[in-house]
Amino acid sequence: MIDAIIDISHHNRVTSFEKVKAAGVMAVIHKATQGLSYVDPTYKDNSGAIKAGDLLLGAYHFGTAGDASAQAEYFLSTVGDDTSLLVLDLEGNPQGRDMSLQEAEQFVHHVWTRTGRYPGLYSGHMIKEMLSAKRIRRAADTELSKCWLWIAQYGPAPLIPTVWSGWTLWQHTDGAAGKGPYEVDGIGRCDRDYFNGTAQELVDFWGKG
Repeated sequence: MIDAIIDISHHNRVTSFEKVKAAGVMAVIHKATQGLSYVDPTYKDNSGAIKAGDLLLGAYHFGTAGDASAQAEYFLSTVGDDTSLLVLDLEGNPQGRDMSLQEAEQFVHHVWTRTGRYPGLYSGHMIKEMLSAKRIRRAADTELSKCWLWIAQYGPAPLIPTVWSGWTLWQHTDGAAGKGPYEVDGIGRCDRDYFNGTAQELVDFWGKG
Protein backbone atom coordinates (compact mmCIF):
# COMPACT_ATOMS: atom_id res chain seq x y z
CA MET A 1 0.00 0.00 0.00
CA ILE A 2 1.47 3.34 -1.06
CA ASP A 3 0.34 6.90 -0.33
CA ALA A 4 1.19 8.22 -3.78
CA ILE A 5 -2.01 9.67 -5.30
CA ILE A 6 -3.87 12.94 -4.89
CA ASP A 7 -7.17 14.09 -6.36
CA ILE A 8 -7.87 17.73 -7.11
CA SER A 9 -10.28 20.18 -8.71
CA HIS A 10 -10.57 23.94 -9.19
CA HIS A 11 -10.80 24.23 -5.41
CA ASN A 12 -7.07 23.43 -5.17
CA ARG A 13 -4.41 26.02 -5.95
CA VAL A 14 -1.41 24.31 -7.46
CA THR A 15 1.88 26.19 -7.47
CA SER A 16 4.16 23.48 -8.85
CA PHE A 17 3.55 19.97 -10.12
CA GLU A 18 7.34 19.49 -10.02
CA LYS A 19 7.18 19.90 -6.24
CA VAL A 20 4.17 17.59 -6.14
CA LYS A 21 6.20 14.87 -7.87
CA ALA A 22 9.24 15.52 -5.69
CA ALA A 23 7.02 15.01 -2.63
CA GLY A 24 6.50 11.40 -3.68
CA VAL A 25 3.20 11.72 -5.57
CA MET A 26 3.01 9.47 -8.61
CA ALA A 27 -0.51 10.19 -9.90
CA VAL A 28 -3.11 12.95 -9.95
CA ILE A 29 -6.82 12.42 -10.56
CA HIS A 30 -8.45 15.68 -11.65
CA LYS A 31 -12.10 16.65 -11.82
CA ALA A 32 -13.05 17.10 -15.47
CA THR A 33 -16.83 17.43 -15.69
CA GLN A 34 -20.09 17.55 -13.74
CA GLY A 35 -23.58 16.86 -15.01
CA LEU A 36 -24.21 17.79 -18.62
CA SER A 37 -22.75 21.27 -18.92
CA TYR A 38 -19.93 21.91 -16.46
CA VAL A 39 -16.22 21.56 -17.20
CA ASP A 40 -13.75 22.22 -14.40
CA PRO A 41 -12.05 25.47 -15.51
CA THR A 42 -8.61 24.29 -14.37
CA TYR A 43 -8.76 20.84 -15.96
CA LYS A 44 -7.28 21.65 -19.35
CA ASP A 45 -4.23 23.56 -18.12
CA ASN A 46 -3.62 21.30 -15.14
CA SER A 47 -3.95 18.09 -17.13
CA GLY A 48 -1.28 19.29 -19.52
CA ALA A 49 0.98 20.31 -16.65
CA ILE A 50 0.44 16.97 -14.89
CA LYS A 51 1.57 15.04 -17.96
CA ALA A 52 4.44 17.45 -18.60
CA GLY A 53 5.52 16.89 -15.00
CA ASP A 54 5.80 13.14 -15.63
CA LEU A 55 2.87 12.33 -13.36
CA LEU A 56 0.14 9.82 -14.14
CA LEU A 57 -3.13 11.54 -15.05
CA GLY A 58 -6.65 10.43 -14.24
CA ALA A 59 -9.98 12.23 -14.63
CA TYR A 60 -13.31 12.02 -12.86
CA HIS A 61 -16.89 13.03 -13.58
CA PHE A 62 -19.17 14.24 -10.78
CA GLY A 63 -22.46 12.50 -11.42
CA THR A 64 -25.81 14.26 -11.07
CA ALA A 65 -29.42 13.24 -11.63
CA GLY A 66 -30.45 13.12 -15.29
CA ASP A 67 -29.43 11.43 -18.52
CA ALA A 68 -26.50 9.31 -17.39
CA SER A 69 -25.50 8.12 -20.86
CA ALA A 70 -25.34 11.71 -22.05
CA GLN A 71 -23.23 12.60 -19.02
CA ALA A 72 -20.83 9.78 -19.84
CA GLU A 73 -20.54 10.95 -23.44
CA TYR A 74 -19.94 14.52 -22.27
CA PHE A 75 -17.19 13.29 -19.93
CA LEU A 76 -15.49 11.19 -22.58
CA SER A 77 -15.59 13.96 -25.17
CA THR A 78 -14.03 16.37 -22.66
CA VAL A 79 -11.14 14.20 -21.51
CA GLY A 80 -10.36 12.76 -24.95
CA ASP A 81 -8.46 9.59 -25.71
CA ASP A 82 -5.20 10.38 -23.91
CA THR A 83 -6.51 10.01 -20.35
CA SER A 84 -6.31 6.34 -19.50
CA LEU A 85 -7.82 6.37 -16.01
CA LEU A 86 -11.51 7.32 -15.80
CA VAL A 87 -13.71 7.59 -12.71
CA LEU A 88 -17.35 8.21 -11.82
CA ASP A 89 -17.69 10.28 -8.64
CA LEU A 90 -20.88 9.11 -6.92
CA GLU A 91 -21.66 11.27 -3.91
CA GLY A 92 -24.25 13.71 -2.65
CA ASN A 93 -24.90 16.69 -4.93
CA PRO A 94 -25.06 19.92 -2.89
CA GLN A 95 -26.33 21.83 -5.93
CA GLY A 96 -29.24 19.62 -6.91
CA ARG A 97 -30.51 16.06 -7.10
CA ASP A 98 -28.19 13.11 -6.58
CA MET A 99 -27.37 10.59 -9.28
CA SER A 100 -29.35 7.40 -8.61
CA LEU A 101 -27.99 3.87 -8.50
CA GLN A 102 -29.65 3.07 -11.83
CA GLU A 103 -28.17 6.21 -13.41
CA ALA A 104 -24.71 5.28 -12.11
CA GLU A 105 -25.09 1.85 -13.72
CA GLN A 106 -26.12 3.50 -17.00
CA PHE A 107 -23.09 5.80 -16.82
CA VAL A 108 -20.52 3.04 -16.33
CA HIS A 109 -22.21 0.86 -18.95
CA HIS A 110 -21.93 3.67 -21.49
CA VAL A 111 -18.24 4.15 -20.69
CA TRP A 112 -17.67 0.42 -21.10
CA THR A 113 -19.56 0.40 -24.42
CA ARG A 114 -17.51 3.31 -25.75
CA THR A 115 -14.08 2.38 -24.41
CA GLY A 116 -14.13 -1.34 -23.73
CA ARG A 117 -13.32 -0.82 -20.04
CA TYR A 118 -15.22 0.11 -16.93
CA PRO A 119 -14.32 3.30 -15.06
CA GLY A 120 -13.45 3.38 -11.40
CA LEU A 121 -16.22 4.15 -8.94
CA TYR A 122 -15.49 6.75 -6.27
CA SER A 123 -17.90 6.85 -3.35
CA GLY A 124 -18.18 6.68 0.41
CA HIS A 125 -21.23 6.11 2.56
CA MET A 126 -23.54 6.91 -0.37
CA ILE A 127 -22.85 3.72 -2.33
CA LYS A 128 -23.29 1.66 0.83
CA GLU A 129 -26.67 3.26 1.49
CA MET A 130 -27.77 2.83 -2.14
CA LEU A 131 -26.90 -0.86 -2.22
CA SER A 132 -28.50 -1.45 1.17
CA ALA A 133 -31.72 0.27 0.09
CA LYS A 134 -31.95 -2.05 -2.93
CA ARG A 135 -30.90 -5.10 -0.87
CA ILE A 136 -27.96 -5.67 -3.19
CA ARG A 137 -25.28 -7.87 -1.61
CA ARG A 138 -23.89 -9.86 -4.55
CA ALA A 139 -21.64 -8.64 -7.35
CA ALA A 140 -23.98 -10.20 -9.91
CA ASP A 141 -26.79 -7.88 -8.82
CA THR A 142 -25.21 -4.62 -9.98
CA GLU A 143 -23.04 -3.63 -12.94
CA LEU A 144 -21.19 -1.25 -10.63
CA SER A 145 -19.34 -4.26 -9.23
CA LYS A 146 -17.41 -4.41 -12.51
CA CYS A 147 -15.82 -1.06 -11.69
CA TRP A 148 -12.67 -0.95 -9.59
CA LEU A 149 -13.46 0.67 -6.24
CA TRP A 150 -12.14 3.97 -4.95
CA ILE A 151 -13.47 4.24 -1.43
CA ALA A 152 -13.63 7.48 0.56
CA GLN A 153 -13.44 6.81 4.27
CA TYR A 154 -11.53 8.72 6.92
CA GLY A 155 -11.36 6.05 9.60
CA PRO A 156 -8.48 3.72 10.50
CA ALA A 157 -9.32 1.27 7.69
CA PRO A 158 -11.74 1.22 4.74
CA LEU A 159 -14.94 -0.77 5.10
CA ILE A 160 -16.27 -1.75 1.70
CA PRO A 161 -19.60 -3.07 0.38
CA THR A 162 -19.80 -6.84 -0.11
CA VAL A 163 -20.18 -6.55 -3.89
CA TRP A 164 -16.43 -5.81 -4.07
CA SER A 165 -13.76 -8.20 -2.88
CA GLY A 166 -11.37 -5.35 -2.13
CA TRP A 167 -10.49 -1.72 -2.77
CA THR A 168 -8.09 -0.27 -5.32
CA LEU A 169 -7.83 3.32 -4.06
CA TRP A 170 -8.62 4.59 -0.57
CA GLN A 171 -9.09 8.31 -0.01
CA HIS A 172 -7.87 8.46 3.58
CA THR A 173 -8.04 12.23 4.04
CA ASP A 174 -9.64 15.32 2.55
CA GLY A 175 -6.74 17.44 3.77
CA ALA A 176 -8.26 17.92 7.21
CA ALA A 177 -10.12 14.83 8.44
CA GLY A 178 -8.75 11.33 8.52
CA LYS A 179 -5.25 9.95 8.60
CA GLY A 180 -2.49 12.35 7.58
CA PRO A 181 -0.23 13.60 6.22
CA TYR A 182 -2.58 16.27 4.90
CA GLU A 183 -0.30 18.45 2.77
CA VAL A 184 1.73 18.01 -0.38
CA ASP A 185 4.47 20.40 -1.45
CA GLY A 186 3.35 22.47 -4.42
CA ILE A 187 -0.33 22.28 -3.53
CA GLY A 188 -0.83 22.35 0.23
CA ARG A 189 -3.76 20.55 1.84
CA CYS A 190 -5.58 18.21 -0.53
CA ASP A 191 -7.34 14.87 -0.88
CA ARG A 192 -4.82 12.04 -0.54
CA ASP A 193 -5.21 8.43 -1.58
CA TYR A 194 -3.59 5.07 -0.96
CA PHE A 195 -3.12 2.60 -3.79
CA ASN A 196 -3.56 -1.03 -2.77
CA GLY A 197 -0.29 -2.27 -4.24
CA THR A 198 3.29 -1.36 -5.08
CA ALA A 199 4.67 1.52 -7.14
CA GLN A 200 5.20 -0.74 -10.16
CA GLU A 201 1.72 -2.19 -9.79
CA LEU A 202 0.35 1.36 -9.77
CA VAL A 203 2.08 2.14 -13.06
CA ASP A 204 0.81 -1.10 -14.58
CA PHE A 205 -2.72 -0.48 -13.32
CA TRP A 206 -2.76 3.05 -14.75
CA GLY A 207 -1.53 1.82 -18.08
CA LYS A 208 -4.40 -0.63 -18.31
CA GLY A 209 -6.93 2.02 -17.34
